[in-house]
Amino acid sequence: MIESKPARDSEEFAGQVRGMFDRIAGVYDLMNSAMTAGMHHRWRDRAADRAELSPGDVALDVACGTGDMTLRLQRRVGSDGHVIGSDFSERMLDLAREKGASRASSGLGGTPIYEWGDALELTYDDDAFDAVTVGFGVRNFADLDRGLAEMNRVLKPGGRMVILEITQPQRPPLSTFFSLWFDRLVPLLGNVAGDAEAYSYLPESVKRFPPPEDLAEKMERAGLTGIRWTILAGGIIAIHSGVKPGS
Repeated sequence: MIESKPARDSEEFAGQVRGMFDRIAGVYDLMNSAMTAGMHHRWRDRAADRAELSPGDVALDVACGTGDMTLRLQRRVGSDGHVIGSDFSERMLDLAREKGASRASSGLGGTPIYEWGDALELTYDDDAFDAVTVGFGVRNFADLDRGLAEMNRVLKPGGRMVILEITQPQRPPLSTFFSLWFDRLVPLLGNVAGDAEAYSYLPESVKRFPPPEDLAEKMERAGLTGIRWTILAGGIIAIHSGVKPGS
């Protein structure tokens, strides 16, 4: 289970991760598709559906990266709704804004707002959003408990938190395949992408991340109720959701 880091260590970790994502932003989407055989699009759709948004709602996508989840949320709230994508990598945000502009020019409805933000110190008011999501980013939080508490804080009572993340299967043969893929092949792909360090970090971050039942406990301690999770891709992907108490 991940433990909270001292403040100085958290700041150093966050700086390292931010620099890494700035470096790989240009190949991020391509690498996601290569590593998942394109399945990450379907997983994001499932996670966006779990947010249970309605037209006109307001949502926040934390650690939004290049904006794939953010755009899915925007489609669900429609032109009358509002979605903010927040990330601490300016290079990722630049690419997300390009996607948003392309969507707007295609006449596909509303366009998300993309803003720089620290997931551990969200600048939004309490009880501001109908849903808060994070797709493949929560394992990069320097302090997971603090990040969950912040996301819960900005949720409206009755609002829903959704977390899409890689998880480590525990039983063979999938655990064996997972180890082969993430420990050996993903770093090789990183060499091709020009950043072996970044794609060596990926399997390490998954190993450090809590298993599904432990993440559910952390969400409960953050103040959420009705927590449930769905395991996809034979045990490699988990979607967690919980509701902030109140009406």
